[in-house]
Amino acid sequence: MTDWSRLSHAYGPAQDIPALLDAMSPDPDDSCWNRLWSALCHQGAAFSASYAALPALADAARRWSPAERRQPLYLAGAIVAATDRPDDGEDPYVSRAAEIAAMRELTEEALRDPGLAENPRDYVSLLGTLLTFEGVEVWGEQIDGLNGEEYELACPACETENSVVFGEHGYFSTTDHLYVLRTPARQFPLQPRDPSELQGLAGRLHARILADGHPDLAHKLTYVFGTARCAECSTPFDVAEAVVARWGA
Repeated sequence: MTDWSRLSHAYGPAQDIPALLDAMSPDPDDSCWNRLWSALCHQGAAFSASYAALPALADAARRWSPAERRQPLYLAGAIVAATDRPDDGEDPYVSRAAEIAAMRELTEEALRDPGLAENPRDYVSLLGTLLTFEGVEVWGEQIDGLNGEEYELACPACETENSVVFGEHGYFSTTDHLYVLRTPARQFPLQPRDPSELQGLAGRLHARILADGHPDLAHKLTYVFGTARCAECSTPFDVAEAVVARWGA
């Protein structure tokens, strides 16, 4: 039995968490989700109560249909991915391995929901959650760049910030971060990776995204694992390597 009075969350002792967990519903607009996120994963930080909540989140995901279980999976994934952890140094991949394994399978089921064919944003979010449960560093969170269609990355040569854009607004790098409002005076086209050359994680993701029926996302992925050129000094750089350099440990 969990003694919640001995645990804490972002705002102090965690005695209020059991009632919030009991109030969870599949409705993403339910106020309980904002309260749980704020307490258990505040600004990307996890707390002792965060890890204690994982069994309840896994149980909710197990009870609900694949289309309904996204909220507990998203929150659990964010807790597991948190690098700002309690002082006791708990590693959730060790201490909560059973819950994480269960949620990995539940996420796989959710990714097979036919309704995602019309909802690529949730598909990308679930894919990132699956990568987190698999222990994939960086990309569990940063694969969400497929939704934003942009990464803000520093040139490895001159350290100038570049917007690396791939999607509705084009496929280019620029130092003009107002590119949505105007055509940048200086931009360089991105060079995508040929799908046949994608290996490792990139190849696995590309094959899966295609198999799951999202060819537009698979196309964007070739740019995420392709090459950009700094719009300041013209140095070419690997986009994925720059992502890992920025958000890796």
